[in-house]
Amino acid sequence: MGYYVGRRLLEVVPTLFLIVTIVFFLVYIVGDPVALMLGENATPERIAAIRDAMGLDDPLPVQYWHYIVSAVTGDFGDSYQYHEPALAIVLERLPATLMLAVGSIVLALVIAIPMGVWAAMHRGGAVDHLVSSISVVAKAVPTFWLGIMLIMLFSVNLGWLPVSGSGTWAHLALPMITLGTGTAAEITRLVRSSMVEILGQDYIRTAYGKGLRESFVVFKHGFSNAFIPVASITVLQFSALLGGALVTESVFAWPGLGQLLVKAVTQRDMPIVQAAVFVVAVMVIGLSILSDISFKLVDRRINLD
Repeated sequence: MGYYVGRRLLEVVPTLFLIVTIVFFLVYIVGDPVALMLGENATPERIAAIRDAMGLDDPLPVQYWHYIVSAVTGDFGDSYQYHEPALAIVLERLPATLMLAVGSIVLALVIAIPMGVWAAMHRGGAVDHLVSSISVVAKAVPTFWLGIMLIMLFSVNLGWLPVSGSGTWAHLALPMITLGTGTAAEITRLVRSSMVEILGQDYIRTAYGKGLRESFVVFKHGFSNAFIPVASITVLQFSALLGGALVTESVFAWPGLGQLLVKAVTQRDMPIVQAAVFVVAVMVIGLSILSDISFKLVDRRINLD
């Protein structure tokens, strides 16, 4: 275990280096951020002065070197729009995104586990076909369209929930449903396939032969053994939710990292983009390592080396 953790931590350094390098060059080719900051009425002299102050007139290798040295210390520069350290702004918005992602994954599990188990218990029947059809539709529905439809139904027509913003659980409900629907569909399909395989095992038939209750056999002997693949896909889906929050937060004006990143891209606020991508990359890599370690602790048969 110690060897595996050490090896993975060593792999983090070149991975992050590659990510920040790619982001730097992608940001470099999108255009001049100074012209956007100052607007159409800015004089060429003013633009040139700002570019010189920000180091944008330096040769590309020099800009890259300064960027890498600063990134190592967590300094991505000041936001062009907010005039504050970019990393601090990103970290300030991160809790809202984590709240939305955690709420969405919990909602997805609450829906997916019973539906997946129910479908597996009625394999090939009407219930199985119904659950499979719902999962396919839920996975195929575009996130932005679902969010707009939920706003029209529950906010505009019924008036039950706020259209956008944050501050209460009511504000969280619609974004959480929107973001968690596709995840619930994916996990439902995995739970069903895992349970179908396990319910066909000999030890399950033996448990039924002993006269044990069906619910006890299914959840105690069946789902407990299907937990590892479900937990694995759940961790991966949580990482994906951090990316999916870009669209959802924009639709509902949720003040998280996703909305901040979308605005930063449209306004060419490059320090914010670079800091946000770095933070998300660190979180995804960290989740991957923690998931591998936790699976090893749950099931000693898993070989991490």
